[in-house]
Amino acid sequence: MTPREPRPEPGPAAGTVERRRERGSAGARSLLLTVLGEFVLPRGGEVWTGTLVDALGALGVEEKSARQALSRTAAEGLLESVRHGRRVRWNLTEAGDRLLRAGTERIYGFMRRPHAWDGRWLVLTAGVPETQRRLRHRLRTKLTWLGLGSPAPTLWVVPDAAKEAEVREVIRELDLADRAYAWTGSSAEIGDTAKLISAAWDLDDVEKRYVGFIEDFEGRVVASDRAAFVNQVLLIQEWRRFPFLDPDLPAELLDHAWPGPRAAAVFHDLRNRWHRRAQAEWDRMDAGAAARH
Repeated sequence: MTPREPRPEPGPAAGTVERRRERGSAGARSLLLTVLGEFVLPRGGEVWTGTLVDALGALGVEEKSARQALSRTAAEGLLESVRHGRRVRWNLTEAGDRLLRAGTERIYGFMRRPHAWDGRWLVLTAGVPETQRRLRHRLRTKLTWLGLGSPAPTLWVVPDAAKEAEVREVIRELDLADRAYAWTGSSAEIGDTAKLISAAWDLDDVEKRYVGFIEDFEGRVVASDRAAFVNQVLLIQEWRRFPFLDPDLPAELLDHAWPGPRAAAVFHDLRNRWHRRAQAEWDRMDAGAAARH
C-alpha cells in the first residue's frame, strides 16, 4: 500500500457517523456499549444521562434513539438508574461491569502479539435443536467470541487447545453438558485442513475487512478534542468486530502474510495517540451535564 498524505477530519469519520445514524436504535446501543467500556467503566461505572446523550449526539445519534438505547441496555440488566432530583445517573450493574471488562480485555488483547502453536486443536460437538433458537444464538455468539468456527452443523473447531477451560465454562453456563462433547489433540492428517478452515471461517471476507480498516483509519488526523473523541469511538467500534470474525490462526495455517497484525498496529497507535484528547472531551461533556439544572 502506497503512503498517503494525512487526512484531516471530518472526512471518513463523518461518513461513518452517517451510517451509524441510519442504523437507528441498534446502532445506538452498539455505540453506547463502546462508550460505556471506554469512558464510563474506567471512571467507576457511573455517568449522567446528559453525558451519554451528548456523547452519542456527537456520534450522530438523535436524543430519542440515545434514550431508547439506554432503556434497552438497562432492561438487559447492564445498567441501573438512580434519581438525583430531576436528573438520572446510571450505574453499571455487576453483570454490565463484568461484560465490559471481558470485552475490553478481549478487544485490547486481540492480535496484540504473535503466538506459537503446538499443533493441537480443540474440537467440540454441541447439538441444540432448531426449536431453541435463542439458545442456539447464545451458543454461537459465545463460541465465535472465543474464536471457534463451525465447519459443519453441531461441530466447532479451533487450533488452540488452551481454550478448553473457556469452552467448558460456556457449556456449563448454557447448561449443555449433557449435549456436548469435546476433545483436544493434533490433526490426524486425514482430509484437507485448508478446506476445513475455509468451511469454518470466511477468511477472504475478514481479510477484506482488515484492508478496509487500514485504508479507512491509517493516516487519519484530528484537529480538536471533539474530533479525537468521535474518531476514537469509531475506531474502537470498528475494531471490536474482529474478535468475532477472525480466529487469529497460527502462521502455520495461513498461506500468505495476514493483515491482522498490521491492522492491530494501526488500532493501538491511533487509540494511544487520540486517548488523552478524547478523554478530555468526555470530561468536558460530563462537567457540562453535571452543571445543568
